[in-house]
Amino acid sequence: MIMLSRASLLACRRVLSVSAKRNIGVSAVVCQKAQTTVADPIQKLFIDKIHEYSQKSKAAGGKLVDASPASEKLMADELEKIARVYGAKGDSFTRFPTFNFTDPELEPVGVSVDIKKEVEVEVEAAAEEDDDRPYWQP
Repeated sequence: MIMLSRASLLACRRVLSVSAKRNIGVSAVVCQKAQTTVADPIQKLFIDKIHEYSQKSKAAGGKLVDASPASEKLMADELEKIARVYGAKGDSFTRFPTFNFTDPELEPVGVSVDIKKEVEVEVEAAAEEDDDRPYWQP
């Protein structure tokens, strides 16, 4: 009986694994087709509004989109107030700043190297030659 249930479980496992692989393969194709077309009318409306705003933004040339003269005056007044308070001049205050970072030159930790001239090296070498005598000989 144990062998029968174990064999039936293995058979079920194989069948389920094959069907799951097939379903994943089919659903991947369906999902790709669904991404290319918009089925939801709300989503389509949202995408249309984004495209419309993009066209209006390009037509405005960097200014406010669909702005009334009152809102443009309010914007100009606010920029003037900021210029007075913070000392900003021109349009450079409304642009994002550019940063230039440079990496500092790093020195190795715990290593000290003294560069000596050739003459000093020769003098030290001559001094060491004299010191090669045993300590008991004068």
